[in-house]
Amino acid sequence: MAAGSMVVIFLGPPGAGKGTQAARLADDLGLVKISTGDILRDHVARGTELGRQAGPIMERGDLVPDDLILAIIREELAGMPEVRAIFDGFPRTTRQAEALDALLAELGAPVNAALLLEVPEDELVRRMLKRAELEGRADDNEATIRRRLEVYREQTQPLVDYYAARGVLKRIDGLGDPGRIYCRIREAL
Repeated sequence: MAAGSMVVIFLGPPGAGKGTQAARLADDLGLVKISTGDILRDHVARGTELGRQAGPIMERGDLVPDDLILAIIREELAGMPEVRAIFDGFPRTTRQAEALDALLAELGAPVNAALLLEVPEDELVRRMLKRAELEGRADDNEATIRRRLEVYREQTQPLVDYYAARGVLKRIDGLGDPGRIYCRIREAL
């Protein structure tokens, strides 16, 4: 492992606060925050080929295919002199986690920690509806939110077992003041 490499993965359902906490941790530890959702929305907004492929899939609340996501991740990591990254919203499936592990092994930078932000579903829906209102995100209406939470439960939940089996899973209470949640994250690391 390169002396300065560090890889942290944020897990948890949509609306758990992964983006907020990942951004703060990235600033504090000098890590690059890689949010596949932000990257995909940027591609959709710019009308790139990837954006044209991903846009309709995202509007339905479904997951963008692994090959598209992995191409984005490889591109992001390839430009780093040493891998110092926080993943927010990726991986979402065990297959993606295995592919990420293989890519990180190539780069000599294994996952240091997988942080699971735990928040009850009713609170998630409330947060996401509020965020949609504030940010004008058309992809966050209640039906799409519930669909995304269902997709999360079906496809992403196995990641908890995957990272627990590798000894890197840390469970974080995602309720309360963001500052307190951040303290819990730093203690876990």
